[in-house]
Amino acid sequence: MIAFIINALKIIFLLGFLILIHEGGHFFVAKLCKVKVKEFSIGFGKVIWQKQGKETRYAIRLIPLGGFVSMEGEDEESEDERSFTKASVWKRLAIVVAGATVNILFGILVYFILVATVGIQFVNPESDTIWNRIYYGAKGTGAFIAGIGESIKILFTGGFSTDQMVGIVGISDIVTQTSGFIDYLSLLAVISVSLGVTNLLPIPALDGGKILILLIEVIRRKPMKLETEAKIQLIGFSLLLTLTLIVTYNDIVRIF
Repeated sequence: MIAFIINALKIIFLLGFLILIHEGGHFFVAKLCKVKVKEFSIGFGKVIWQKQGKETRYAIRLIPLGGFVSMEGEDEESEDERSFTKASVWKRLAIVVAGATVNILFGILVYFILVATVGIQFVNPESDTIWNRIYYGAKGTGAFIAGIGESIKILFTGGFSTDQMVGIVGISDIVTQTSGFIDYLSLLAVISVSLGVTNLLPIPALDGGKILILLIEVIRRKPMKLETEAKIQLIGFSLLLTLTLIVTYNDIVRIF
């Protein structure tokens, strides 16, 4: 029973923390760009805790599979000067990109710290200096980034199948198998970068889909109609939900 509780807490903290910093990236850049944020939420579904700030409602919802930052005018027409649609396209791009950027930078930083402090083995203990640790930390982190890049390349060249994807069930299983704090932190870094990269894929309903729509606006020099964008996002969400169900099924078959 104790082991079950510990594993559950490990999963909840890992997912909750990565969602928090992701949505926090959107939130803080929106604030910097003077865009009104109506709600900052961790999770989906029924609200289990909430606090109303000066203009933003902060909430924790029942299903811890994501989160959102709801901004004025993001999904509806608004004449408010601080609405999302009133901001310049470059500010909107910065807001959308911020979440994934925070995840990627955080993961890389944690990975670098781990490699530089505990991931180095020397034949000669005297060479274990701060500069060597920084060097090997940078070298190991570079290899880590290259590995992520290779995975993206395989994804777009068709050498990747849904059987190789890992969803929430698979991630939870991997988290429960971590042994020790360092192992847990290493996994946190890997998942953080993976989450950031995945969110940048040009798929509607993901941040990458919104980025693509904004880039189209830059090229066309006029925004896409909200109705058209809503339809694209709905199609993307449906495809994403289908993919999630397939990956979850594969996770369950693989584990059990």
